[in-house]
Amino acid sequence: PRPRGDQAYAVLRIPRIGIRVPVAEGISKSAVLNQGYVGHYPRTAQPGQAGNFALAGHRNTHGEPFRYINRLRDGDELRVETGSAVYTYVVDKALARTSPRDGGVIRSVPRSEVRKGYGYSEPGFYITLTTCTPEYTSKYRLVVWGTLRSMRAR
Repeated sequence: PRPRGDQAYAVLRIPRIGIRVPVAEGISKSAVLNQGYVGHYPRTAQPGQAGNFALAGHRNTHGEPFRYINRLRDGDELRVETGSAVYTYVVDKALARTSPRDGGVIRSVPRSEVRKGYGYSEPGFYITLTTCTPEYTSKYRLVVWGTLRSMRAR
């Protein structure tokens, strides 16, 4: 079952940049993002499911969970821990700047509608991290993508 709105139900760990942050359902600023959570985009896949597990997080203020996602490199691990499993995704693509309205980056097969050639072309098991860029503005979005490498039951 889907978690209820604004409920934390997972933990995102990004070892390369020292992040450990709760994941909550929804992307409301007041109920989720401004509480220091990373928000799960409604109507995107849940961890480990086929499709795209898409997340949003502040780059500055409110805990700044995605402050340094621009430093992630191909091969870096993104671990999502739930009560029942640990899902390990591996970074393999990024988009340094796109429009805040580029909804393609969080689709089931994530692919930019603004910056052609960025994203994926085949169905799979994906994770997407989105945040504002440049720092201290919300003019554009920075996107980091990864694919599922493993799942371990708890």
